[in-house]
Amino acid sequence: MKFEFATATQIIFGAGTLKQIGPLAREMGRKALVVANSSELARPLLDILAAQGVGTAVFTIAGEPTVAIVQQGTQQARAEQCDLVIGLGGGSAMDTAKAVAIMLTNPGEPLDYLEVIGRGQSLSQPGLPCIAIPTTAGTGSEVTRNAVLGAPEQRVKVSMRSPLMLPRLALVDPELTYSLPPAITASTGLDALTQNLEPFVSNKANPLTDAVTREGLRRAARSLRRAFEQGDDPAAREDMALASLFGGLALANAKLGVVHGFASVVGGMFPAPHGAVCAVLLPHVMAVNVQALQERQPDSEFLRRYEEVAQILTGSPKATVADGVAWVQELGQALRIPGLGTYGLTLEEFPDVIEKTAAASSTQGNPIKLTSAELQEILKRAL
Repeated sequence: MKFEFATATQIIFGAGTLKQIGPLAREMGRKALVVANSSELARPLLDILAAQGVGTAVFTIAGEPTVAIVQQGTQQARAEQCDLVIGLGGGSAMDTAKAVAIMLTNPGEPLDYLEVIGRGQSLSQPGLPCIAIPTTAGTGSEVTRNAVLGAPEQRVKVSMRSPLMLPRLALVDPELTYSLPPAITASTGLDALTQNLEPFVSNKANPLTDAVTREGLRRAARSLRRAFEQGDDPAAREDMALASLFGGLALANAKLGVVHGFASVVGGMFPAPHGAVCAVLLPHVMAVNVQALQERQPDSEFLRRYEEVAQILTGSPKATVADGVAWVQELGQALRIPGLGTYGLTLEEFPDVIEKTAAASSTQGNPIKLTSAELQEILKRAL
């Protein structure tokens, strides 16, 4: 048995912990580039930093990050002479912050270091100190070693990836998620569920990721629907913030699977929220994976793992894999997750999506290699 586990240098978790950020930030730098999803969202953080004498410059990102947006953020940080980067928001803000922090200390441009469409060079220098503060409960980006960037011209999403991109501090305050609208709670929460489930059944699972994903699945199963229906429920929001954190820890140290392989491709080609894509695909990927395992690897350990997933999700020690698939499908319906056709995906696009998905980094973690016909069946069911 061999595995590696790496994460943010420090993780602080708990309701109200945003108040602790001032002295911690002051230890890392004099002026911070605050990457946030909106200026209004950043205001409480800016006030706390100002009280501690930490200067700030705000860089807002409304949609998902792109190569161009990272370049803009890097230019602003240099112009403002920032020596610290803080990402506040969903995965888009935190991924942008991580990418900007590393580009400020490494030569060249993002394309030099991007997978698939770039030159794939290795980052050699540690980035500026980076603090990641999530305001959604889904991506786990506060503890991952990559940044997912869109390349609109190529219609793909690709990663900049290095252990040097792990944040110096991940501060997870569930209170920051209390005001999330139900639709965002649903899509990000189902992303968190997927990011605990896929690493648990991935071909790179290890005892450490197993431990956190079991706990993440349990918390998401009991609290996601409640967080969706009662957004101000502190216990439900705490559970989902933990599930998101655990999913990030797991995906950074194991692998994901075909759900995320598809999601990266579909998200790059269509205006589709990442979590919602994962949500509609998850039960169909589970079902097709299990069928493929039963047909080609009937003695596989992964079949037992899928059964354990079903037992955790349903709360029944007698649950079967089919029960787990049905549970996930019913949850997606309850959370009003639309099919992939909603975002413009058509049958004509299937060959292109399947070809790109088969080559995607996440797909390589799937418990069994699926055929093109099996990938097509998943898309048909999710349409």
